Amino acid sequence: MNEPAPCPAPNSAPESAPDTDSNTANTAAWLVYLLECADGTLYCGVTNNMDRRLSQHNGQIPGGARYTRGRRPVRLLASRHCDGKSTALRLEKAVKSRARAHKLQFLLSGDMA
Repeated sequence: MNEPAPCPAPNSAPESAPDTDSNTANTAAWLVYLLECADGTLYCGVTNNMDRRLSQHNGQIPGGARYTRGRRPVRLLASRHCDGKSTALRLEKAVKSRARAHKLQFLLSGDMA
């Protein structure tokens, strides 16, 4: 399996990305994030606006994944900035392919091996 290119240093606390519109979406900072749902399951996703996306997952504003709608509230475990959307999507896929016990550590460590 091809591993994603390394992303900059990971974050273990929630971070906000700047608000973007459709004209700047391609240049915005992208994040891969890991949520813990109320039932203890994990959800991994990609966004360029963490505050908005977390609000969507928790039902405060419209949107959010179908998976998290029945598992609210969710809390942010970690997020990691990536250079672009394609890098973030590759990292998300790599995180999702790991066993549950290794997802958080993989996202935080930056270890792509």
